[in-house]
Amino acid sequence: MSETPDPEVIELASKVFDLARTGDAEALAAYVDAGVPANLTNDKGDSLVMLAAYHGHAAAVSALLARGADADRANDRGQTPLAGAVFKGEDAVVRALLAGGANPEAGTPSALDTARMFGKAELVELFGSR
Repeated sequence: MSETPDPEVIELASKVFDLARTGDAEALAAYVDAGVPANLTNDKGDSLVMLAAYHGHAAAVSALLARGADADRANDRGQTPLAGAVFKGEDAVVRALLAGGANPEAGTPSALDTARMFGKAELVELFGSR
């Protein structure tokens, strides 16, 4: 027996996902501090960190990680926030994720593999030094 999701909960979740996409670090932090799970995921398994990382918002990524979000949480396709940031060329996000403990070898393809695929030698070197 499945329950019908509460429309207010769905609306709140949508709002929080939008905050991650737009990078509103202050509002995201306030929602997580008020009880929204730091590792909340959407129907594709994308976490708040993944959405913030993919859209280039290093401050939002850092705020979420500081509140216990998993830097390596992969989505339903096996992609991690770090690999997404490498793919998008978001160097500030890459550094924020690494500072938050992200593993360059997690996920499929991993951030290390992604850096190799796109010829990003400086990131391959950075990841290899960890």
